[in-house]
Amino acid sequence: MKAGMVGAVMMPTNLAQRVKPDLDVRGVAPLPIIGHPRADMWTFLVRSDLEPIGEPENVARLWEARVVVIREGDIALPSPLPDPLMVRTWVSPAISAFRPSGSVVVHCALGLLPGRHPR
Repeated sequence: MKAGMVGAVMMPTNLAQRVKPDLDVRGVAPLPIIGHPRADMWTFLVRSDLEPIGEPENVARLWEARVVVIREGDIALPSPLPDPLMVRTWVSPAISAFRPSGSVVVHCALGLLPGRHPR
């Protein structure tokens, strides 16, 4: 799928598993999440409301944590057929047109990373 109206925030599974409950508590649901078991990553499908991350410290924290923000380009979705290789799978399927705010997902991730908390 081409990024545009929908963007994505990809992060390691261990961080994503801490971000998801934080988003659940905020009432951000349903969350469409793609799992990449072989890469040990999750991708949150989000609204493309992501502003450039201005503070170099936060950019560095996200980079070190392997958090990737996808604003343009391709977003690989799971196959509708069973995938014996488990390249991509739905952790939480896209059951509606709702997409959470990309800025909120990034803010939650930053809040869980070491270093100064985002403003």
